[in-house]
Amino acid sequence: MAILLSLVSMLSTLFGGFVAMRIGDRKHLVLGLAAGVMFGVVAFDLIPEALEQSDGMFRGIPYVLIAAVLGFLSLHVIERAVAVHRGHEQEFGTHKHGLESVGLLAAGGLIFHSTLDGFGIGLGYQAGAAVGMSVAIAVICHDFADGFNTFTIPTVYGSARKRALTLLGLDAIAPVVGAVLGTLIHVPENWIGLYMGYFAGFLLYLATADILPEAHAGHPSRMTLLCTLLGVAAMFVVAAMSH
Repeated sequence: MAILLSLVSMLSTLFGGFVAMRIGDRKHLVLGLAAGVMFGVVAFDLIPEALEQSDGMFRGIPYVLIAAVLGFLSLHVIERAVAVHRGHEQEFGTHKHGLESVGLLAAGGLIFHSTLDGFGIGLGYQAGAAVGMSVAIAVICHDFADGFNTFTIPTVYGSARKRALTLLGLDAIAPVVGAVLGTLIHVPENWIGLYMGYFAGFLLYLATADILPEAHAGHPSRMTLLCTLLGVAAMFVVAAMSH
């Protein structure tokens, strides 16, 4: 099932790339919804389930929450270290020529992220079908945004359309590879909880630091905010029904 859902994630990535070529000025609504879904999964599914899977403490602080902070900060450090933040690529718009390597590096990071996404689906199903499905929903929404950005960023930084399409194809395959690995590699239950906590921080960073700023950039739209709230509410309902 995890591998089947990773194929849906692959299609979501490809669809995101296709939309990047066609959507024009309405991407902020889709990205706002995706961010809301991701935030809802973190709050209502991943963190509660991770705390059930791993109940260890360090000086009264659950290991899971420490892992979530590490997941959030590790992605932040990586983005700052390579001096690229996908939500603000327009700041470099007048200097994009000659910066193809920046776009390639960002796209490579997205491909790595997508591999981890697929791995998260596989591990989620090791924790249980409901958890695996919730993780898959978040990944599918996230990979839409990843596909969108994997095509957009290299072209913004001066790469040819053919190269951007190649990167999009690699990003689409990545979650399938990750899901296969997550299914084949058996991970102890306690470690699954820690990874889910780390993955929750990872998703939280993507939703709040990347996708939401991009959704609202140039579009201080109430509809974008409404889409985000609808995404959160939808995942609340899904989590409530699955328990």
